[in-house]
Amino acid sequence: MAVDYKRKVTMDSSGFVLLADFVPEIIQEIRYYSSYNFVGDRIDGYEQPCALLSREAARALKSVSKEVQAQGFRLKVFDAYRPVCAVKHFVLWGIEDLDLRMKPFFYPDLKKEDLFEQGYIATQSSHSRGSAIDLTLLDMAAGKEVDMGSSFDLFSEVSHPDYQGVTPEQYENRMMLRKAMLHSGFAPIDCEWWHFSLEDEPYPDTYFEFPVSANYLMR
Repeated sequence: MAVDYKRKVTMDSSGFVLLADFVPEIIQEIRYYSSYNFVGDRIDGYEQPCALLSREAARALKSVSKEVQAQGFRLKVFDAYRPVCAVKHFVLWGIEDLDLRMKPFFYPDLKKEDLFEQGYIATQSSHSRGSAIDLTLLDMAAGKEVDMGSSFDLFSEVSHPDYQGVTPEQYENRMMLRKAMLHSGFAPIDCEWWHFSLEDEPYPDTYFEFPVSANYLMR
């Protein structure tokens, strides 16, 4: 599971924006800045609890935000741009770290190696190209997240977008998010209802290493 970045890796952040500035109505809960994630510690490279994206992906997400707001919802983001060093942290945790304290909450039925083999964790992540995002919907009237049938980063068959074991309402909620993202040019994956990548991404062959930090963008 070693990470082999044969493609370009750069520290250049000039094509990125701070999502809070670009789409201020989006709610953020950056999980990898906290210890409440599948590793159980803050992840390398997350220096601030903020979402960064390529300018093109942020522009597309602004369109998604307008669409869901018209329906009484807001987008809530868990992760966006993820530096290469964070992905390496995941890989080293997967192959060397014996700590299983977060297993009951995020991968109760799987071994660590299964997380990579089944596609839940990538050794080269689309997040590191700056145009992928993990998110859900927040119901403005209820003041809480929409029920998607599983929580963010629950690595399980239950989290597959088309899983038939959820309730009709939960499935409809997943499809509502999916439809809005597709409308603005994002593509889903088959194992996580929360993950989408901009199809026409600006940096398809480039992985970025600069930290998740608003300060870094201002340098």
